[in-house]
Amino acid sequence: MSELTVPNSTAPAGGRTVVSEPTAETGGRMTIRPSDIGDRLWRIFTSMRTALILMLMLAVLALVGTLVVQAPAGMASDPQAYTAWLDTVRPKYGGWTTPMDMLGAFNIFSSWWFKGIIVLLTTSILACSVNRFKGLWKTAVHPRTRMTAVFYDRAPHSERIDATVATDAALTDVTKTFKSHHFRTVVERDGDEIAVYADRFRWAPFGTLAAHISLVMILVGALMGSFWGFKNAEFAVPVGSTVDVGNGTGLSVKATSFSDSYYASGAPSDYAADLVVYRDGQQVGAQTIRVNQPLEAGGVTFYQSFFGAATDVIVKDAGGAVLFDKGVPLLFSSNSGTDRIGQIVLPDKGLTVLVVAAASGEVDPAIKAGQVQFEVYKTGTSTPLGIQVVNQGSSASLGGVDVTFARERQFTGLIVSRDPGAIFVFGGAMLLVAGLFLVFFFPSRRIWTRIVPGPSGAEVRVGATSRHDATFGPDFQKIVSEMQRSLVGTHSA
Repeated sequence: MSELTVPNSTAPAGGRTVVSEPTAETGGRMTIRPSDIGDRLWRIFTSMRTALILMLMLAVLALVGTLVVQAPAGMASDPQAYTAWLDTVRPKYGGWTTPMDMLGAFNIFSSWWFKGIIVLLTTSILACSVNRFKGLWKTAVHPRTRMTAVFYDRAPHSERIDATVATDAALTDVTKTFKSHHFRTVVERDGDEIAVYADRFRWAPFGTLAAHISLVMILVGALMGSFWGFKNAEFAVPVGSTVDVGNGTGLSVKATSFSDSYYASGAPSDYAADLVVYRDGQQVGAQTIRVNQPLEAGGVTFYQSFFGAATDVIVKDAGGAVLFDKGVPLLFSSNSGTDRIGQIVLPDKGLTVLVVAAASGEVDPAIKAGQVQFEVYKTGTSTPLGIQVVNQGSSASLGGVDVTFARERQFTGLIVSRDPGAIFVFGGAMLLVAGLFLVFFFPSRRIWTRIVPGPSGAEVRVGATSRHDATFGPDFQKIVSEMQRSLVGTHSA
């Protein structure tokens, strides 16, 4: 096995020496064995201090993610859209915007900082669980049956019974009492001394281990979702249009129809969209979805979330080549709330086209019913190259392109998500509940008994400890009282 050499140094006082003394063979250098490095890392990850520090760091990052404006889900995968979004928060953060972006402050929960800490915390919890398992197993399967006299003197729960029966008869009565309370008993003899160990719910402490493992499962599920999952809560599909899902799914979704109904008060009572999902041109799923009836296809789930107005727009260049021919969802609202706005990005031309229409129930004197207003900008600028209101079926030439308002439509708004770690999160949550239920409703109880010959029969000492078990004291006294009734005056020595 190869060894890592380090300069000669003095081992820390009071600690375990991990370097060898310099010898002629090592040329005056001291060496660290790889096994020593592994031991050091194991001690670090099994330390409660390490887990607390990692949880504190995770809490700090979560706080930053709460206080700092976070980019919309899925935005980071679209560089142009993300750059445009950064420009909207730049007035708030000023010169700090770029450094904060480099540190991932606007995408905290998908940043490498956050993921790295989760990996380390998961490793720490797993190491602590493995380290704890050996002790729990030994206590449950090979418990310590014999305690010293000092234990009985100092135990939080301790009683002495001067029995009128001999030691063997006392053993019979003691074990009978324990078994009547559903305790398991283990008996050990050493000359005249008899030790009786009794426990109940001996597997209950494994509930804490289950809780630790559940946290590992939840963290692993969160990591899987972070690395390989995504969620887009603002995915809009105009009726009759097909929109790529993106995020490496290879999927596209088409809304073939949309319907909505309302109560007498005007509130929506139901809305449904007929969706067809394709992968490489082949249909992989189709369903009418509602708010509580999602569609799952190709490993992606489509939830009905919202709906609104859309417009069919055709954009051509000066030579008549079609640059865009799709429905445009009017997703955004103007500052005044009177207009709804859609956006078309033409990266090859470096242009952005805004489609503006009066919001439902609102009146914009400049844009009448059956009209939209086109605004063409150089991408990244706020000065329009041209603005014009057009009627349905009409066109306008702005900024070197021709834009046509073909017709009005509706769009269905979806939450599109893929979470491969969901099953781990769900399983971890169930395991956490089971572990906590086992710990709190079936507390592990352990009682030691020492039986030795006494002046007039047997001397019986009973002792126990309890942690976070408020009901154990009365139950202990009840068991001891039953023992006393059977050990005193009911048998002959």
